[in-house]
Amino acid sequence: VQLQASGGGLVQAGDSLRLSCAASGRTISNYGMGWFRQAPGKERVFVAGISWDGDTTNYSDSVKGRFTISRDNARNTVWLQMNSLKPEDAAVYYCAAKYWVSVAVGVQPDYWGQGTLVTVSS
Repeated sequence: VQLQASGGGLVQAGDSLRLSCAASGRTISNYGMGWFRQAPGKERVFVAGISWDGDTTNYSDSVKGRFTISRDNARNTVWLQMNSLKPEDAAVYYCAAKYWVSVAVGVQPDYWGQGTLVTVSS
């Protein structure tokens, strides 16, 4: 699976941004999908995950209530809607896929996309 993330950019605190992850090579309908982020000088951390059928989602505490992950298997695409952005949300965001398993903390994805940079000014 090849994953192509897009949608990053420069926004102000409080703004919204929607990231997209377009998959190619095979269907993602049997993959749990997720988003991770890595801020400068920090480790890559889990942000959000969604089960293969979209029925189950999970979020890190730092984004719960502000971010929403969704997917459309027919379009082979996953999104991350980010609202009420804070300066601490600034990072490179990566999408990831795990065969049949929901992406979550402690789950090592099978595939990673390239990152998309989100910058949040205060």
